[in-house]
Amino acid sequence: MALAPPDAVIVDLLVVDPLPHALQLIGVGPGDPELLTIAAVRAIETADVVAYPVARADAEGMAWTIASRWTRSSQRRLPLVFPMVEEAEPRLKAWRHAADSLASELRRGLAVVLLCEGDASLFASSSYVQLALRKQHPDLTIKLIPGIPAVCAAAAASAAMAIDWPLALQQDGVLIRPCPDHESDLEGLLESAESNSMVLALIKLGQRWPWVRACLERHQLLEGSLFAQRVGWPDQVLARAIEIPAESKPYFSLLLIRQTWPEVLP
Repeated sequence: MALAPPDAVIVDLLVVDPLPHALQLIGVGPGDPELLTIAAVRAIETADVVAYPVARADAEGMAWTIASRWTRSSQRRLPLVFPMVEEAEPRLKAWRHAADSLASELRRGLAVVLLCEGDASLFASSSYVQLALRKQHPDLTIKLIPGIPAVCAAAAASAAMAIDWPLALQQDGVLIRPCPDHESDLEGLLESAESNSMVLALIKLGQRWPWVRACLERHQLLEGSLFAQRVGWPDQVLARAIEIPAESKPYFSLLLIRQTWPEVLP
């Protein structure tokens, strides 16, 4: 039997599974694909798998539509269904399934991103996946790349229409929340916001608009409130709230309400 030379080095070759990449949750909006950060674009361009939320299996997904400009044809698309229902069980099942699906891709050594319209930590579907993944696969790493919230994009876009709507100045506070379901709750919010110099940013306005408009009219706030619908999309609507008729039923809409201004202004 031949012997190895005295100075030979014998190396055992081991097959090592690739280390999982971090799952990157990416804010991609709202609407305008030019509003993505450099970090978001870089992460999307270098990903192997691009995951994104859809309301149903045959839907395209708003986040995908926004970010598709920065994707490659060789990347695998992974739509994740998040049903828009009030029942808890279908949503829990969807979040857990999404977490398992993403974890499976990561454990194969693939670079995976999950797109989220707006910011990835502000009323974001990706936040539920983040929590589910942390619970079900605690060894995996998660990274968030922030995006632009619709309320910030709306305030910025209004300047081009000669409507100056800074979200906050000096000692102002800002409350971002879904529009209340009941008029009495909105009345309470308006009262509290006025006494605390708080700007209200109400998202998910939708079919509540008729009674919300009537409430603002009683408080003489229509002229000074900013209405925004489908911010960042080609058909976006930005206007003073007084210009939006009560019979409108605007989807993907929000409202910015300022009742007070600081005493010291230009």
